Amino acid sequence: MITPFRIAIPQADLDDLTDRLSRTRWPNEIADAGWDYGFPLARLKELAEYWRTGYDWRKHEAELNELPHFTTEIDSQNVHFVHVSSARPDALALILTHGWPGSFLEFLDVIEPLSRDFHLVIPSIPGFGFSGPTHERGWDAVRVARAWAELMRRLGYERYGAQGGDFGSGISTALGAVAPEQVVGVHVNYLPTRPVADADIALSETDEARLDKVRQLMANRPPYQALQARTPQTIGYALTDSPVGQLAWIAERFAQWTDPRTPIDDERMLTDVSLYWLTATAASSARLHRETPRRVEPCPVPLGVAVFAHDITQSVRPLAERLYDIRHWSEFERGGHFAAMEVPELLAEDVRRFFRSRITDEDRGAAR
Repeated sequence: MITPFRIAIPQADLDDLTDRLSRTRWPNEIADAGWDYGFPLARLKELAEYWRTGYDWRKHEAELNELPHFTTEIDSQNVHFVHVSSARPDALALILTHGWPGSFLEFLDVIEPLSRDFHLVIPSIPGFGFSGPTHERGWDAVRVARAWAELMRRLGYERYGAQGGDFGSGISTALGAVAPEQVVGVHVNYLPTRPVADADIALSETDEARLDKVRQLMANRPPYQALQARTPQTIGYALTDSPVGQLAWIAERFAQWTDPRTPIDDERMLTDVSLYWLTATAASSARLHRETPRRVEPCPVPLGVAVFAHDITQSVRPLAERLYDIRHWSEFERGGHFAAMEVPELLAEDVRRFFRSRITDEDRGAAR
C-alpha cells in the first residue's frame, strides 16, 4: 500500500534542538589551526548560531510539503519517496538516488527541468531521513536496489531509467543488475575506478594523475569513512546526541567535496543536516558504509557517466569500460561531488542527453 505523507516535525523537537544548540560545549582550538585539525571552530560557531537563531525549519518544511510525498513498506522497511509526474503522459520514468551525507533534498533543483521529460521517483534510502532507521542487518546497496525495483513495480512502471551519485551511483548500477529487463539505462555522476595491476591499457597523463589521486585516498582512508564502515553505532551516539556534532560531521563533507566556485548555500546544507538530526538517522545512515561491500557490482545495462572536475575522484574511462557498457561520457570543468545541488543545470541536461538516446517507442508505451 502506498500512503500520502506530509512532513510535520513536532514543535517539541524543534525546541529541543534550539535548547541543545544554546548549551553547546565547545572544544578549544590551536591558534591559526585552519583546516589542519578538522573543521575550523569559528566557522562552526557561525553555522551553529545561524541554525539556532536565523534558520527557519518551518519555512523549508512548508516548501518541501509542496512536493508529493509518499511512504510504503518494502521488505519490512518503511520507504519514503517523492513522486513527480511529468506533464507528458508518455515520459520515461526515472528513479533518482541520493548518497551520504545527502538526502532526497539533493534533487530539489533538478525536479523542474527533469520533470519536463521524465516521471520522477525520488526515494530516501532506508536508514536515511523520512524512511527512518533500518532495524536489521543486510541493508546494502543491492538490497536497496531490490527495494527500488519493487517500488517501481508498485508504481506501475514497466520500463525506467536510474540516476545517482555517491551511494546513489552504486545503488543505481545495482538496480540495473537486479532488474535488467526494466532498466533502460543508468546515469551516474560518480564512478570510482581503481588502479588495475597489469591491465595492459594505455592511459593518458590525465588518467594517470587521476589514478594517483585514487591511490592516495586508498592509502589514507578518510577518517569519517573508516569510522562509519567499522563502528557506525559508536559514532552514531555522538551524532544523535549533539546537533553541533552532527553539523560538523556533515558540513565538513560539504566544504571539502564541493567546487569552491559552486558552493552549497548554508540554508540548503542546514536543511539537510536538520533532516538527519530530526529523524535521528545518523547511526542508521552510517551503517550503509559497513553493510555495502567495496567490490564493484556488475551492471549489464547501458551506462552514462558525468565526470565533475572537483569530485572526490574522477573516473578513468579506459578502466571503466572494462567493467561497464558505457554509451555516454561527459567531462565538466565545474562542479563537485554534489552535482545536483552545485550545477543542477549541467547535470539535468546531461541526464536528458543520455536517456534521449535510450528511449524507444516501447519505453514510451511502458509509461504509467
